Amino acid sequence: MCEADSRNLWYTRRMKTETLAIFEDLYVRYPELEACRTDVLAAFGAMLASYRAGGKLLCCGNGGSASDCEHIVGELLKKFKRHRNIPAAVRERLLAAGEDGVRLAEKLEGSLPAVSLVSQSGILTAFANDVGWDEAFAQQLLGLAKPGDVAVLLSTSGNSRNCVLAAVLARAAGVKTVALVGRNGGRLGEMCDVAIRVPADETYKIQEFHLPVYHALCAMLEEELFD
Repeated sequence: MCEADSRNLWYTRRMKTETLAIFEDLYVRYPELEACRTDVLAAFGAMLASYRAGGKLLCCGNGGSASDCEHIVGELLKKFKRHRNIPAAVRERLLAAGEDGVRLAEKLEGSLPAVSLVSQSGILTAFANDVGWDEAFAQQLLGLAKPGDVAVLLSTSGNSRNCVLAAVLARAAGVKTVALVGRNGGRLGEMCDVAIRVPADETYKIQEFHLPVYHALCAMLEEELFD
């Protein structure tokens, strides 16, 4: 058995039944993505390990991929498909905090820490103006990321300069890198710990495949990390 097959078997044997069902449904609905199965599973493993160790996800991309960063973070910071309990200790303290605390205990949802680097308009524009756009995501990672976190880099070409430099910084900082790219992969496909190369070459078609991939990853993480 090759290393990739062995890793796949290790992950799938340890998944909840519901998590595995989400994973398999991705390829039922999008059979073209079957070629990405091993890398999707590797990305899930890296993200899950990070969250279980107290880490977070940090996402960056440009244009439509910037919107995808916002989308990913939105799915992680609140419930996606299922109910999420907030931490029991926080809930107890809220319930003891009066009317407003009770309201929060009833309304809030469990959250997975995630940051969209494209949303930090102050630092993003300041650094781009004062120093350079190409290094702007790397600067944010330097300040926000810690070893064990995961940087998710979205680039249809795989060659977006600001994402490539973010990957260089992530490696130096002990941060795992997951790239969502097109068929060619570009530089990110070569340098990242995991590269999900979707089977398309045109920008909009690549982005159309990225969405179901990151939806599946978000749903799988939610299923594994919340009772």
